[in-house]
Amino acid sequence: CSDITYIPTGEGWLYLASVVDIGSRRLIGYSMADHMRAGLVTAAVDMAVGIRADCCDGIIFHSDRGSQYMSSEVRTALADAGMLQSVGRTGVCWDNAVAEAWFGTLKRELVTRVRFATRADARRAVFAWINRYNQQRLHSTLGYQTPIQWEDQYRHTHRNNQAA
Repeated sequence: CSDITYIPTGEGWLYLASVVDIGSRRLIGYSMADHMRAGLVTAAVDMAVGIRADCCDGIIFHSDRGSQYMSSEVRTALADAGMLQSVGRTGVCWDNAVAEAWFGTLKRELVTRVRFATRADARRAVFAWINRYNQQRLHSTLGYQTPIQWEDQYRHTHRNNQAA
């Protein structure tokens, strides 16, 4: 799933597009910029595809109906990666609840606690927070594992099941 949020800085907004793996809750793609044009989203998609290149065919990519996500640029990037696009109903934020929850966690644990003087300061802090989130943050939905631990366990179990 994917969405865009705003992070306030002394220089103006920093926009963050994210791609979250719904199974592991791992942030697998993101992009930050001083604009929220379609290129912001395609950069996040490109990062996610780089991480999940071996299994993008047929993956459902869910977002809201924002103009960036409905653009031909984003639709083409998804189609080129073999992903199927899914969009939520108009005005129903619960349709993209995982992305909204991820942003809620980011804002509660980082953004509301720090005043960023510059976009560069915010980028560095968000990057560091994402690394901690993926590698150290425990999730109740994952049996109190981190996203990376959950993925490692999933791969191990999947490999063992294939070998049997």
